[in-house]
Amino acid sequence: MTFTPNRPSWLRSLILFSSLLGIPVLAPASVTPETELVHTFSIVGFDPENGDLGVAVASKFFAVGSVVPWAEAGVGAVATQASANTTFGPKGLAMMRTGTAAEEALKALLASDAQGSESRQVGIVDAQGRAATFTGKTCMSWAGGLSGKSWAAQGNILVSRATVDAMGRKFESTKGELAERLMAALEAGDAAGGDSRGRQSAALLVVRKAGGYRALNDRYIDLRVDDAVQPIVELRRLVSIALANAWMQHAYTLTEAGKHDEALAEIGRAIASRPQEKELVYHRACMLARAGKKDEALADLGKALRAVPSLAKQAVTDTDLESLRSDPRFKALAGSSSKTP
Repeated sequence: MTFTPNRPSWLRSLILFSSLLGIPVLAPASVTPETELVHTFSIVGFDPENGDLGVAVASKFFAVGSVVPWAEAGVGAVATQASANTTFGPKGLAMMRTGTAAEEALKALLASDAQGSESRQVGIVDAQGRAATFTGKTCMSWAGGLSGKSWAAQGNILVSRATVDAMGRKFESTKGELAERLMAALEAGDAAGGDSRGRQSAALLVVRKAGGYRALNDRYIDLRVDDAVQPIVELRRLVSIALANAWMQHAYTLTEAGKHDEALAEIGRAIASRPQEKELVYHRACMLARAGKKDEALADLGKALRAVPSLAKQAVTDTDLESLRSDPRFKALAGSSSKTP
């Protein structure tokens, strides 16, 4: 489908006059199409183990993460695409917040948008794991969706239905956190064909009660790759970093609560996932010090400072390492930076 831009009267006249003379005319760069469809593939999902809710999406569309994914912890997740009605996100979440099931919320959204509903594509899941998907009759081929227990996958202008089939199968067979399962499903959809026009952007949003920074918000994983040659590859890299960071932040929250064994298990998971990130070993040293495990803390601190010498300056003022500061081994590790003014 080709969209014709709205043109001012002077431009229409110029084009008409020039066409009569056989002179080609280029429209100014500022004249853009009135609308653009969000042709894409996405999956919404729910994790019954911990209540995580989220959306993963990819498209040959700039900044698809700014349009498609919507989610609220303890409520639900919505993906709105094709001729995307972005009000479906907040409206759908508002309905599910009152206890409306995903399928009923979807029906209500479409009923409220009778004139445009056949050009919409929506996936929705609620905090009970009930999921539904809809593809309007005028969405461009291949277009369609599937839903299963705790997930719904959908896409339009795809190479074939193999994309949504692959997303559903991969989501169900993948172990781990919801972010990992959604990411695996997105990769599987891309490998099965994905958007027939190519690749440009991708995004992943997962919400969890108090799952954000220092447990002060619910944005557990919130990532966007707005313009890239291989957006899904880049998104995978970012998800790996984001999960390790989230586990590290959670470990600090557990440390603050005095749950030292749990905190050390959580930071251990982060280190195992990103062994190249020696700053994580520094953070474990901080947690070991607060847990009263002085020898282990010093051992980790030594590893971290040898790998990232610039951390020494931070170590000498870090209150988490206060219990180590009088130890000669700490002074030897921190070197001249340990000589505070």
